[in-house]
Amino acid sequence: MLWSFLAVLFSGWLYVDASYRGPQWQRWVFKPVTLLLLVAWAWQAPTLHTTDYLILAGLVATLIGDALTLLPRQRMLYALGAFFLSHLLYTISFAANMTMSFFWPIPLVLLVIGAVLIATIWTRLEDLRWPISTFIGMTLVMTWMAAEQYFFRPTDYSFSLVVGASLLLLANIVWFVSHYRRRFRADSAIVAACYFAGHFMIVRSLWLY
Repeated sequence: MLWSFLAVLFSGWLYVDASYRGPQWQRWVFKPVTLLLLVAWAWQAPTLHTTDYLILAGLVATLIGDALTLLPRQRMLYALGAFFLSHLLYTISFAANMTMSFFWPIPLVLLVIGAVLIATIWTRLEDLRWPISTFIGMTLVMTWMAAEQYFFRPTDYSFSLVVGASLLLLANIVWFVSHYRRRFRADSAIVAACYFAGHFMIVRSLWLY
């Protein structure tokens, strides 16, 4: 387990570093390598329940989505579909391990965040308006499920989930704003760090049963 953990961290660091100042090939290599190492690390978890395999499937869907983003723009729709599927699988896994509960401030805050984000980039999305809006909505639901679970059952397991989901949400916010509205220095590195750390924290939860 220790060597797998260190391999994930080292590969993830190389990926984030490449996003900030490294060559493009290094970024293309270590992004899928990091995800594959995360899949291997998750597979070694001491106890895998049925719903935990959804997290493994979500990582595979993310890997496919990343591969599709390297293709021409017409493949972006399919990449969004793969990312949507990944977050849907995560959401189902989160929801399967929680009791029925509802704390209204959580979805309200997430709804405001989603509305502001979509309003900020809406005019730049063109034909991808509804696919991107749907994907943002799925990411918000995923974050909501994780936050609800932590609010009603604050354990290391639920904390890892809510941090992971929140980091993935933040990664997508920065990605969409920088891509469709305005680029800024280190935006790719911020997206890479949040993206990797988000998936890392979700996989980490599998070791906390």
